[in-house]
Amino acid sequence: MNPSTTTPHARTDFEVISLVGLAHGTSHFFHLLLPPLFPWLMSEFALSFTQAGALMTVFFTISGLGQAASGFVVDRLGAQRVLWAGIALFALSGVVLGLANSYAMLMLAAGLAGLGNCVFHPADFTILNRHVSPARLGHAFSVHGLSGNLGWAAAPVFLTTIASATNWRVAAFAASGVALAALALLIVRRGAIADLDAAHAARPKSVEAGGSTFAFLHSGAVWLCFAFFIVSTAAFGAIQNYSPSVLNQLYGLSLAVGASALTGYLLGGAVGIVVGGFLAAKKQAHERIIALVLASAAGLSLLLASGVLPSWSVITFMALIGFSAGIAGPSRDLLVRKAATSRFGPTSYGRVYGFVYSGLDIGLAVAPLIFGPLMDASLFGTVLVGVALLQGLAALTALRVRRNVPTY
Repeated sequence: MNPSTTTPHARTDFEVISLVGLAHGTSHFFHLLLPPLFPWLMSEFALSFTQAGALMTVFFTISGLGQAASGFVVDRLGAQRVLWAGIALFALSGVVLGLANSYAMLMLAAGLAGLGNCVFHPADFTILNRHVSPARLGHAFSVHGLSGNLGWAAAPVFLTTIASATNWRVAAFAASGVALAALALLIVRRGAIADLDAAHAARPKSVEAGGSTFAFLHSGAVWLCFAFFIVSTAAFGAIQNYSPSVLNQLYGLSLAVGASALTGYLLGGAVGIVVGGFLAAKKQAHERIIALVLASAAGLSLLLASGVLPSWSVITFMALIGFSAGIAGPSRDLLVRKAATSRFGPTSYGRVYGFVYSGLDIGLAVAPLIFGPLMDASLFGTVLVGVALLQGLAALTALRVRRNVPTY
């Protein structure tokens, strides 16, 4: 990153980090636009669990495919306008959901939300990398991850509270209002995250550091980062989807306590992200941090899978697993930055981040395909063993990235 694309003042950095954090929190909020309302939607439209789940398959499929493509749009048109478009699509998805009178309209709402979601990683990380001082990027990525967790936490409470007090349609319209409020603030403060690279859009491809538009696809480091996201997110998806039921079967915990253990995992992850931001800012060996903490998470997952732990300790273990995985987050994002800049330069941020982070959606989409059959076969401990294996594989993949980044 050259001096012309950095923002040296702490106050300006803070505003950029806060605005991007707001956008990312909004995107995670809309990850859960539909699931908290499933009890109402299933009753209203006589849906099966499979039909309800298919709505999220639509969301993540469109988000994953769109994320890989949206990075090119970010590099061409600029991150700010693409970010605005994503939030506007969220607002539209809430309106369509509130007006839905058929399953097809529910599918449309899910698709619009997925399309809106696809822009955030390439747009967010392009803005952060171009506006925030290098010394504060670790903290910037920490806040980015933390804001996503807060968005996840806020959505169920917000939507179910409103739906219970009124009805699900009001809750959907209220969600749309959340997106419009976020969009309004981003527009009012547009100067803070204005695109600094407008000149790049008009430059011929030949002047880019990496050569052709698709040169990044020849980078082993980029592909390894992509694989890392698939396996690490598949592990997260298994925990998110199945841990309450798994803990119920292995340790006799009620589903309510199992849900509390999942909350402990998410809260532990949030704390881990904050700690990871400080580590990432001070240490350069980001892949080693990732490998160490994910190996620790894998070991804890194996202990939990054994079924030998006292039941009172399960929530603590879940929180520790989340904490370990959370620490990896900021270093993970900086590792991707190394892969993006080592050969391709700042003009490729959008496409590299878009492609690599599409692995998140793929991981969330494949987790039910991997672990659902294990659940159906009552192999509950095996689910956690699978989580541990994926976490260990992610640790090894992170270490491999170092060998494939030309300039380290």
